[in-house]
Amino acid sequence: MADTAIRTRRTRKQLPVEGTRKRVGRLPRAAVHHPWWFALPAIVVFAGFFLVPNLLNFYYSFTNWSSYHPDIAFTGLDNFRTIADDGSLLRAIRTTLLYALLAALFQNGFGLVLALLLEDDSRFNRFFRAVFFLPVLISALATGYVFQALLDQDGAVNSVLGTDVPWLGSTTWTLVLVTLIHGWKWMGLSMLIYLAGLKGIPGDMLEAARMDGAGPWRTFWSVRWPMLAPAVTFNVTTALIGSMNTFDIVQATTGGGPAASTEVFNIYMFRIFGQGLYAQASAMSLVLFLVVVAVAIPLVVGLRRREQML
Repeated sequence: MADTAIRTRRTRKQLPVEGTRKRVGRLPRAAVHHPWWFALPAIVVFAGFFLVPNLLNFYYSFTNWSSYHPDIAFTGLDNFRTIADDGSLLRAIRTTLLYALLAALFQNGFGLVLALLLEDDSRFNRFFRAVFFLPVLISALATGYVFQALLDQDGAVNSVLGTDVPWLGSTTWTLVLVTLIHGWKWMGLSMLIYLAGLKGIPGDMLEAARMDGAGPWRTFWSVRWPMLAPAVTFNVTTALIGSMNTFDIVQATTGGGPAASTEVFNIYMFRIFGQGLYAQASAMSLVLFLVVVAVAIPLVVGLRRREQML
């Protein structure tokens, strides 16, 4: 009887009281409801350094703000007409799109090759993954200055090769060379994303492909490449959008030259802003925003449809 009474008391202690029963999967009320002003510092920083400047930038695009006017007045679409009449605007957009396409191609190409070469989890591969990721951690401006010194006509590259080639002086190939630098700078990030995609491929699919007689190339093209579709979507989208907003590497290596052959949109905008035409520079930033949106939305939609089809 004593044992039965003890077990009964233990059971009663373990049973929850009707009014205090907790709902499964929900946090306690005290853990959910915090004072709203806990988020106030983050809201102030976001509004002060991102939201308000962007809203003002959109407004100033429709004014005559410059260093030549004491007052700021609304002018409508005059700034957009002015920059549209300037042939350098279309050239800058064309250069930016070409730069973005080449940079995304090199960045993803280098990253995918590195991911395939360093896929196995050996000590050697882990070391070189870290080595190839190091450029991502380096400042883009510093990267540009280093390559500018190396590729100068009196720089280290010509000294080692015994040549006198103006690597950054060609109006045809300098843009390609700068995009190669951009691809080298960010290939480590693409490599990590592709490595994650390769690690997510089920081993039984690869084993089945080998049993069916598929070689390395056939296995890659028929099994691995389709399974890498989400990684391709992420890498291509971020590479294109990031390279369309490039400034640091181009400014440090060529400054937009020679003969404006590498003058991407941000370099062009920077030059106009330096001339004191602040409203026109704001209008250009709005044009760049619209160009990025016009490229990014169809790109993401197309790549997502590609994922579903594979």
